[in-house]
Amino acid sequence: MSKEELKRVSDSKTTRLVKKGEPIFKEGEKLDGVFCVRDGVSKLSKLSANGKDQIVKLASKGEVIGQRSVVAEESVNLTAVAVSDMEVCFIPKEGIVSTLHTNPNFTLEVLRHMAHDLKEADDVIVNMSQKNVKQRMAEAFLYLKKNFGEDEEGFLRLVLSREDISNVVGTAIESCIRIISEFKKKGYLKTSGKKIGIADEKALNNLIEGF
Repeated sequence: MSKEELKRVSDSKTTRLVKKGEPIFKEGEKLDGVFCVRDGVSKLSKLSANGKDQIVKLASKGEVIGQRSVVAEESVNLTAVAVSDMEVCFIPKEGIVSTLHTNPNFTLEVLRHMAHDLKEADDVIVNMSQKNVKQRMAEAFLYLKKNFGEDEEGFLRLVLSREDISNVVGTAIESCIRIISEFKKKGYLKTSGKKIGIADEKALNNLIEGF
């Protein structure tokens, strides 16, 4: 964006605080703009036919959500809910759409961003069909470590509920709890209340690779 375009967007944006558990938007809504995550984490999920949420993405600081709905002028097909207390910027669609029409470099970057999201969605589909539940669980914990880091005690910095973990992996919460217990007994994980830490990263990688 040019300085003028950036200023126009900056002048139009508003900041919003979202408490943990509150929705940013819900599946089926028409969005009047896009959201940029300034702080915190949001889970993007889709409700399946059996009434279970499937989490398809965790959006953190610097990520933009809702842009596909705005660009396509369609109702949003995912629900975004705060996993932790969040600060988000809302940018009205007028500034986005007018810049798409006049700035080809900006349009290309938006397309690249959307293509990356599609690639991530493809990866989720492949994992669901080709990897078993234990492999997907191991991959989920390594993903959380890589993308959100660990605290001073070696536990994953992003604390997800057992239900959220099961919704990321695509399994029943009972299976999720049972596998976490099994991984802990084998020395792959450590736990403290809701917190989970990776105790043997090599073992989890071997599990994913089928060793």
